[in-house]
Amino acid sequence: PLDKEEETAAANCTQPCLGESLSISDLECSLCIRMFFEPVTTPCGHTFCKECLERCLDHRPNCPLCKQSLREYLKAGRYSPTVLLQDIMLATFPTQLAERRELHRAEMAELSNLTKNIPIFVCTMSFPGIPCPLHVFEPRYRLMIRRCQESGTRRFGMCIYENGKSFADYGCMLEIRQVELLADGRSLVDTIGRQRFRVLSRGHRDGYHTADIEYLEDKKVSGEELQELQCLHESTYRLAQRFCEHGDLTSRHILMQHGPLPEKEEDIQASADGPTWCWWLISILPLDPSYQLSLLSCPSLRARLSQLQRILSALLQQPP
Repeated sequence: PLDKEEETAAANCTQPCLGESLSISDLECSLCIRMFFEPVTTPCGHTFCKECLERCLDHRPNCPLCKQSLREYLKAGRYSPTVLLQDIMLATFPTQLAERRELHRAEMAELSNLTKNIPIFVCTMSFPGIPCPLHVFEPRYRLMIRRCQESGTRRFGMCIYENGKSFADYGCMLEIRQVELLADGRSLVDTIGRQRFRVLSRGHRDGYHTADIEYLEDKKVSGEELQELQCLHESTYRLAQRFCEHGDLTSRHILMQHGPLPEKEEDIQASADGPTWCWWLISILPLDPSYQLSLLSCPSLRARLSQLQRILSALLQQPP
């Protein structure tokens, strides 16, 4: 048996040996060919960066190396870090590990810019202050939603498809409120509309669309113009109440799905996007998406209210 001194000497001997017997390539992820970042090990014994593995599982539930099924692993939805490997990297290559972390931080910082290269979900019309539930199943959008959560912004743009230009020139930022992950990697994402925006330029990142944008704001009015606007707002809101109370069966069914007409706001110019009840109405009325888009892009509350007044008057004059 070794005495205390020999034990210490033996321990000291093994420490430098670890660094000598390992090269940086032994600690590289086989998917991104970079040093492991947040390494996770699958039940079949293969190790990858957490993000790399997630991206592979977006496409098929199998190990990228041995093709063994990882359905149960995916269903559990938990990726525990391989602590021993993290400790080894920290002990043997601290400088390279710090560089790898810095690279990840820079990538996250780039993803958290909310006017440059914002992710765009091309799907449906969405409006400020209005909930927009989504079912996410395409690999590119699964990646996009994860990045929005990991970067901390929890936001992305929503635009409708438009012929000849991949998506419309105007859209609405959505904020993720909750994500329910399903066992096969799909998810139900509860979002709510935030600010409207105009697309300045289009791009791509890892399969999904991106855009540089500027936010839209309604033109503010004052004095006599504001008084006229308040009168128009009052009369249009009364029409909206009448429509909700006396509409046909279809509109009553819509109300059951979307809840009651939102309350009037005290200050109709407080928000850059105007009163929420207008957007609620635009989202439930039987309007063509291209017409909804023209209302979304309109920077005048007066113009929107006038259009709504015209539509509501026409709908209320129809025989039941």
